[in-house]
Amino acid sequence: MNIVVCIKQVPDTTEIKIDPVKNTLIRQGVPSIMNPFDKNALETALQLKDTYGGKVVAVSMGPAQAKAVLREAIAMGADEGYLVTDRAFGGSDTYATSYILSQAIKKLGPFDVILGGKQAIDGDTGQTAPSIAEHMGATRLTYVLDLKAEGDKVIARRQVEEGIEVIETKFPVLCTATKESNKPRYATVSRKLYSLRCEIPELTFADFPDMDTAKIGLKGSPTKVKATFTPKRTATGVTVEGSSPSQIAVSLIDKLTEAKVL
Repeated sequence: MNIVVCIKQVPDTTEIKIDPVKNTLIRQGVPSIMNPFDKNALETALQLKDTYGGKVVAVSMGPAQAKAVLREAIAMGADEGYLVTDRAFGGSDTYATSYILSQAIKKLGPFDVILGGKQAIDGDTGQTAPSIAEHMGATRLTYVLDLKAEGDKVIARRQVEEGIEVIETKFPVLCTATKESNKPRYATVSRKLYSLRCEIPELTFADFPDMDTAKIGLKGSPTKVKATFTPKRTATGVTVEGSSPSQIAVSLIDKLTEAKVL
């Protein structure tokens, strides 16, 4: 089974900074991590490999520093890692990013399963992975808990509001994982050392001669950010006093009732 996992390097959520001119995230010099949901997607891929054999390829789009998360993926068990990077791709929104990644996946594939996290913690849109499926004409299954292969078909259990849904479909299939999907494994010391020696090939604009330039970068992004701002937060508090816990509880209930909260 051939599996590709889309991994994003995201800024540490406590260190996010916005470029005031371009209205895009400033990533240079900002601590970065592997998107947590993508780590669940990677674990799903590795479990499939453990069960059915095959190869797991990790792909990330971003600047050179994003190679760090690809090495982390290899340390966890991925066989290969590829970085999609070029100035021409800079400023891409979820539509442009998904288009570029779909072209990279087609070039590196074919793959039976395409995996990604349900969303990235910096943008929280949840749009990129499902959009890749649209560009590739693949079946899309979101919020997948686990996958099982039977011949040329896959059986997936996915989380829905009503409970667990079981879906059967044919390969190729794109699935997104959540934190409920699994518990990502830890990298062994030997795999960490191995990942440091691995070459991480780069795929640039020149590697995609048939790429539609109207669908990449800032110019190819239909999403336009008009402005960014930090919302003002104001908080007021009320001290509830009393001589005993029961009296404090009664006073609290009275105040909540008065405020029409209860």
